[in-house]
Amino acid sequence: MHIGVIGATGTIGSRVVIEALRRGHRVTAFSRDASAIDDPRENLGWASVDVLDAASIAAVLPGLDILISGFQPGNAAKDITDTIQRSVADPTVYERAARALLKALDSQPGTRLLVVGGAGSLEIEPGVTRADHDELLHEALDALGLPREYAAAVRGHRDALNVLRTSNRLWTYFSPAEQITPGERTGRFRIGGDQPVLDADGLSRISVEDAAVALVDEAELPRFVQRRFTIGY
Repeated sequence: MHIGVIGATGTIGSRVVIEALRRGHRVTAFSRDASAIDDPRENLGWASVDVLDAASIAAVLPGLDILISGFQPGNAAKDITDTIQRSVADPTVYERAARALLKALDSQPGTRLLVVGGAGSLEIEPGVTRADHDELLHEALDALGLPREYAAAVRGHRDALNVLRTSNRLWTYFSPAEQITPGERTGRFRIGGDQPVLDADGLSRISVEDAAVALVDEAELPRFVQRRFTIGY
């Protein structure tokens, strides 16, 4: 396959590139400014794209089988504090990116879109999500060591999912586990839909590397077109 990855220098995006390449796929990695990137890996090319500009995205779609967007403001892999600050300052950025991605697909409706989003919109009880309840959301942010102001960004991810849900394009939304950190690639995890997958200790957790496995699995064998999915141990 020819897989495009937006946010390819980021925490999740960079692992998706590694995972796709190890499986023999051709990858075009996208960044805000790829002009200075020198990456000699085989079957990998780099290009610049503005995820908030539909025309910029549409220009790079021809030839792609699927576009995976791991967009975050700033670069969380290099400066998580900056990404948090940017997300809080403008939480609408995720919704605007979703709209730009969908508009770009008007020119290539056969190209699939896989958006990496947030876990706050998962149902922790039937019809109950953290994103919709301050107390539940603040409790989760406290546990993760994130500022409570980041609640705005969590809701921004939820709004982006709602935008996708109104579209008839070939989209898929991925909610990672609530706890997602760099770790080991095990390839062993469980898959869920709109509810978090909990381990024996009642925790929703996954490594970034296994998240990349799940994303490339979905790219290869689509199971959640026009749907959301999540994973966990």
